[in-house]
Amino acid sequence: MNIRHQQEQYEKKLLSPHACLSTQSQGRFRQEPATCDLRTIFQRDRDRILHSKTFRRLKHKTQVFFSPTGDHYRTRLTHVLEVSQIARTIATCLQLNEYLTEAIALGHDLGHTPFGHAGEYSLNNLHPGGFKHYVQSLRVVDFLEKHGKGLNLTWEVRNGIVKHSKGYRDILPENNKDLPATLEGQAVRVADIIAYLNHDMDDAVRAGIIKETDLPDYLRKVVGDRPSMRVDTMVRDLVMETLRLDDGRLHLSPMMQEVIKDLRSFLYDNVYRDERVHNEFEKAQSIINELYGFFLEYEFSKQREQPFIKRPPIQGAAMRKQRHRQVCDFIAGMTDRYALGLYSHIFMPKPWSVL
Repeated sequence: MNIRHQQEQYEKKLLSPHACLSTQSQGRFRQEPATCDLRTIFQRDRDRILHSKTFRRLKHKTQVFFSPTGDHYRTRLTHVLEVSQIARTIATCLQLNEYLTEAIALGHDLGHTPFGHAGEYSLNNLHPGGFKHYVQSLRVVDFLEKHGKGLNLTWEVRNGIVKHSKGYRDILPENNKDLPATLEGQAVRVADIIAYLNHDMDDAVRAGIIKETDLPDYLRKVVGDRPSMRVDTMVRDLVMETLRLDDGRLHLSPMMQEVIKDLRSFLYDNVYRDERVHNEFEKAQSIINELYGFFLEYEFSKQREQPFIKRPPIQGAAMRKQRHRQVCDFIAGMTDRYALGLYSHIFMPKPWSVL
């Protein structure tokens, strides 16, 4: 019996009956032999995501504030790490599969655009097929990484990635079709909102957009005055309520569901829609719009003197669809600073000098 087999046996003995065991996976996107004798299938997924180029680019992608100069503002990468930590705490307490949980958490935002939701909003309007970051995350792991080969992840991780987003909808809806199929995926879905509610508020306080005392008294009384207290209160509620009901689903108490809805509304009204944030949002949209239009008509050239060359005219619906798909994938994969640098290079005038 090798080390991987030992770990698989430990899972069967120690994990909850509601957990997803490594040996129960529905398999990979494309079939491949299980050649690793050290790591389970979900550990390998976690490692494939962690070592991907797309994951590394998250460190220069916006969470809320665009290209922040302060060292302590969150980026998309630190958000993902905070989600992973919260989700793994939930998984540990509920005896779920931590490796599956971690893999979903680390991969859930791989498809996010530069400039956060401003970029997502722009691409959704520009791309004929629309654009959702969670769908793009799945496209990254299935097709775009490793020069078009993808990461070839398991069905469970892919399902957790594409089902993690809730927008302004219910966190844990009654309809199972809106939820990840595994409790590990559902843990990431809840951890995502717990993380961003608290770190976005912390960043907004740091930026001077709001003060801690702006949070309504009844919310501060329920969840606490500090980000760490709020995270602990929300996680504790989820764990205790789920253990109490023990029906194969995750649960938040009705009171905590209302508190989270009210916190989310508070952030939308006082941070995300703040005039200063909104003005930067519109500037970012303009950058994405200009770049998208440019690359529909031009592509990179290998000639240093002429970095861009005119693309051939679009002929037919198939070519139009392919062109838009290529441009959308290219821009979605950019970091904030790469998009800003490319925009400046293409559209901003350069100093003229005569030697």
